[in-house]
Amino acid sequence: MACQKKRLKARPHPLMDNSTHSVTAHAKVNLALHVTGQRNDGYHLIDSLVGFADFGDQISAKLTDENSFEICGPFAPALKDEDENTNLIIKARDALAEFASENGIKIKPVSLVCEKNLPVASGLGGGSADAGAALNLLTKLWQLEISESKLTEIALGLGADVPMCLKSEPLIAKGIGEELTSVRPFPKCHIVLANPMVAVSTPVVFKALKTKQNVVLKSELKFSDFQELLATIKANRNDLQEPAIEHRPIIAECLNALLKTNPACARMSGSGASCFALYDNEDNALAAAQTIIGNHHNWFVKPTFLRAKN
Repeated sequence: MACQKKRLKARPHPLMDNSTHSVTAHAKVNLALHVTGQRNDGYHLIDSLVGFADFGDQISAKLTDENSFEICGPFAPALKDEDENTNLIIKARDALAEFASENGIKIKPVSLVCEKNLPVASGLGGGSADAGAALNLLTKLWQLEISESKLTEIALGLGADVPMCLKSEPLIAKGIGEELTSVRPFPKCHIVLANPMVAVSTPVVFKALKTKQNVVLKSELKFSDFQELLATIKANRNDLQEPAIEHRPIIAECLNALLKTNPACARMSGSGASCFALYDNEDNALAAAQTIIGNHHNWFVKPTFLRAKN
């Protein structure tokens, strides 16, 4: 699929590195998501167990003489009418450039490419994952000396989910998503992601949530092997699943399609419409994905695995 290049003005700089660097913006999967309150500014408080899939958008960067930005890949058409200034990759670039300027650090313009492999507005953190990956990539490419706390502060300024995507590892997120606790050990486990190709408005789903003062994650959280992880997930829930299904009933059809493949468990991720199912081995995950693809040709279906942490 052809990419449309967008040129932006930038100052030249003598830094020399013409190689292209790429990273994966790993899909964020909310294995459990409890909504525990709402702040006066409207932000919802959450308590969420988050894993990251070994699949996602690809972000590439190369130092050039002029800033540019491209979006390509299977889901690029969904963003063709987007104002580039609202794209979180551009916002991440500009935020880091501002940090560099404020600290007297000269940086060179950069050519950025996003290969959009995840559906848009799908509950898999696509935009936030792109921003987190861009922050990590540009920090290294520009050789910025920036503290972890400052980088996290910049990430939070881009969106509540960006700090967790900046870490891109198994974690528990609290607050509005900025209070992060790494989870380790965390087992590698096989997962199938499925989306019935409908976009879901997160604000609409939150607004439809009947109760916003729900209990936090259960305290007995264990993850040393697949069975412990599975028990932890089953002991908790996604508070947004019911209102999301009311908003987009096809989500229930997606969940049922996954459940028919006899997974260890199945649930919606984030605010939807993407759902996931976990399997005890790769063969079962691959077979399940093929079954769903065969019955739903137009859906997004991806067998992959949740990244482990030792």
